Amino acid sequence: MTDMSDRLPLLARAGYAARGFIYLVVGGLAALAAWGSGGRTTDGKGALTELLGAPFGKVLLGAVAVGLVCYSAWRAAQALLDADHHGTDFKGLAVRAGLGVSAVIHVGLAVFAVSLIMGRAGAGSESGDQSSQEWTAWLMSQPMGQWLVGLVGITIGVVGIAHLVKAWRARFARRFAMGPDERRVIMPVSRFGLSARGVVFLIIGGFLVLAAVQQDPDQARGLSGALRSLQDQPYGWVLLAVVALGLMMFGAYSIIESIYRRIEVPSELR
Repeated sequence: MTDMSDRLPLLARAGYAARGFIYLVVGGLAALAAWGSGGRTTDGKGALTELLGAPFGKVLLGAVAVGLVCYSAWRAAQALLDADHHGTDFKGLAVRAGLGVSAVIHVGLAVFAVSLIMGRAGAGSESGDQSSQEWTAWLMSQPMGQWLVGLVGITIGVVGIAHLVKAWRARFARRFAMGPDERRVIMPVSRFGLSARGVVFLIIGGFLVLAAVQQDPDQARGLSGALRSLQDQPYGWVLLAVVALGLMMFGAYSIIESIYRRIEVPSELR
């Protein structure tokens, strides 16, 4: 147990860094697209695919894949062992369930990264919108599927609102071990990043609710589709640029977490 109590903080920090790196790539590509300098609106899988073409791409992907597995392990500890002491009331269990979903999602990203390294993932497999539409269609085909899709959309929207509230209240700072000078720089970056991610979640949730209301799975959007929807609005390049910068700031926030966050080891692992 002592070994795990020593290693869990390292796993968590490596995981936060990997997540941050992916968001820096996603935000950077979207910012380039907004300014008409190349780039594209994409998601986590698209960011990983982009890395494959970079110098030492397979090495980078391997490092990110390891980091994503570490992040999934930390999320599992947060969900199953309540590492952050969210409790067992309704709110606490809802937060822990979300952390469990995050663990599964990031394991999936790690598997995708490995498949890219091994040459087993095609370009079409990176389409987040297609994936969203496929599972939306499957869910809609189930009993009460229309209502289930709407519920998922509302849930994702609530997560987006929670991000905005988290940014506004800034209580996350209580988990950071840093001095006042560092805090003055880090807090605006963190709050902007959390706000941008919250906006993206609200857009994704809104499209799912629209899919449920219209009984049309093709209305569903993932991260890339949410960014593209901003780009398609009047002055969309401005909207996309702001959110893209915010996603880069969320990436920076994740890296900040990897450095400054207090990682509490659950008693079961001590």
